[in-house]
Amino acid sequence: MNIVVCVKRVAASDTVVKVGADGKSLDPAGVEFVLNPYDEFAVEEAIKTRDAAGGGEITAITLGSSDSEKDLRTCLAMGADKAILLDDGGAARDAYSTAVTIAEHVKGLNPDLVFCGKQAIDGDDSQFPARLAALLDMPVLTEVSTLTKDGDQLRAERDIEGAREVVTCKLPAVVSANKGLNEPRYPNLKGIMAAKKKPLAKVSVEAVAPATDTVSLELPPPRPEGRLFESVDDLIAALKNDAKVL
Repeated sequence: MNIVVCVKRVAASDTVVKVGADGKSLDPAGVEFVLNPYDEFAVEEAIKTRDAAGGGEITAITLGSSDSEKDLRTCLAMGADKAILLDDGGAARDAYSTAVTIAEHVKGLNPDLVFCGKQAIDGDDSQFPARLAALLDMPVLTEVSTLTKDGDQLRAERDIEGAREVVTCKLPAVVSANKGLNEPRYPNLKGIMAAKKKPLAKVSVEAVAPATDTVSLELPPPRPEGRLFESVDDLIAALKNDAKVL
């Protein structure tokens, strides 16, 4: 099978966030960047799908600056066969511009399956998978928790409010991975050494203007200090009179 996995470099979830000097972006000083956690599920599912099919090729692709090479090497160490870095020099981007740029290059790879994480933990908008599928003219299965393949037919289960939904489609298709789909493997020493020899192409691309504009970015106000109450009656009175939630 010919499989593509779209990944992204993001700030680690335990990062102490600071707003940059421009008031519109994250200050990268002292920030640890990692492979987007949901993309790890996508990479693992791609490997499982390739191996179950008895062979094929997995291409990991990302849009970003040269710093993103590290995260592509992680994908290669996990088991991807090759990688492509679309280098836009670190330009401002959103789900729209990212999907447009990546779709243009994914089309040339003619994939049977495209995997990606259900969302990136920095933007958290969950738009990219659906936008990419629309541009590729493929069906999309989003937030997938269980995936099975029978010939050219995919069957996916998705958690929805109060139930689990079952959806099907035919290949080629785009699948976005949710937590619980699998247990991503950790790259071992053999995989890390092998990743150094696997092909990683770097392609310079023109930045596509984003469809949205960040006006300002600010941290939430600090939480007020906690209060101690002598009795339940005092707590109820505070909830009623001060917080006005009762």
